[in-house]
Amino acid sequence: MAEMQGLMERLEQAVGRLESLSAGLHRPPGDCGEINGVSGGVAPSVEAFDKLMNSMVAEFLKKSRILAGDVETHAEMVHSAFQAQRAFLLMASQYQQPQEGPVASTASALSVLSVGPGLPPPPPPPGPPPPFDSEGRREESSPSRSALFAQLNQGEAITRGLRHVTDDQKTYKNPSLRAHGGQTPSPTKSHTPGPKSPQSHPPKKHAPVLELEGKKWRVEYQEDRNDLVISETELRQVAYIFKCSKSTLQIKGKINSITIDSCKKLGLVLDSVVGIVEVINSKDIQMQVMGKVPTISINKTEGCHIYLSEDALDCEIVSAKSSEMNILIPRDGDYREFPVPEQFKTAWDGSKLVTEPAEIMVSERPPNPLT
Repeated sequence: MAEMQGLMERLEQAVGRLESLSAGLHRPPGDCGEINGVSGGVAPSVEAFDKLMNSMVAEFLKKSRILAGDVETHAEMVHSAFQAQRAFLLMASQYQQPQEGPVASTASALSVLSVGPGLPPPPPPPGPPPPFDSEGRREESSPSRSALFAQLNQGEAITRGLRHVTDDQKTYKNPSLRAHGGQTPSPTKSHTPGPKSPQSHPPKKHAPVLELEGKKWRVEYQEDRNDLVISETELRQVAYIFKCSKSTLQIKGKINSITIDSCKKLGLVLDSVVGIVEVINSKDIQMQVMGKVPTISINKTEGCHIYLSEDALDCEIVSAKSSEMNILIPRDGDYREFPVPEQFKTAWDGSKLVTEPAEIMVSERPPNPLT
């Protein structure tokens, strides 16, 4: 509100200045003065502006004063702005338009400079650029080019200057050269061995882990162990098996979930799981379910064989980006192998795409090696 009041005061001051300037230019009463050099009344532009002020602006002020408040304040500011504009138009109409001076040209400017008293003549235009010295360069490069073309024109005689390579310097006849990149010392130049490539360090050896940490069983970095057993389990516990290879683990009792991550050639025998068994980033995994498990997830794994019990036949198998997956179902004291589809066919049925697994042969499999 204070900013609007200040702006209104500034507009009123501007109007006052313009009115004072225009009042000094007015002639005595009865004399209408001259407008643009012609004696007469108000200029057409001022007359048109007065019509606008007496019609639309007057109606706007009348309705704004009825509403009062900020609307009335804003209307007074607009009215002051229109009054300032009218004062400007009135003052501009009382001055004569300036006459036009001829357009100056380059020739006229030069003539004025040349004939003007006490002024030196303009400097002469710059001369042409120096010629490109291509002849000298052509003569300098001609001897080397002549020598090059002379060597090329020798024909078969150009190979006479090449050095003969003996059998001990040929990589396909000397296996030791292939190990060093096929480079042999030149008989005319001293051989300086290049920098050796950095040798790859063996992977860091981690200590094997088999412990209960809070509610999680950690089985990590186990190698060549076939006697790993977790027997004291609870329903709220989970098992995390990480980077184990060539080992077998047995989990007794019922736990919440099991995760196998980055393992190779691992065998797992489990009783029951309430949640899910996950196999991630692994290779050559064998799993036997003795009790029940609702879901088994296989992701980014090559080779996974799952032996289900009679109680676990309702298990759901979810796979993604994996291969060589087989589910073994018990039949008459033996197991029958059913491969999990890896290839799919998709066809358009007229309204949508229909995807079906490709047909895979069912084969017999020998008894479970984990039992």
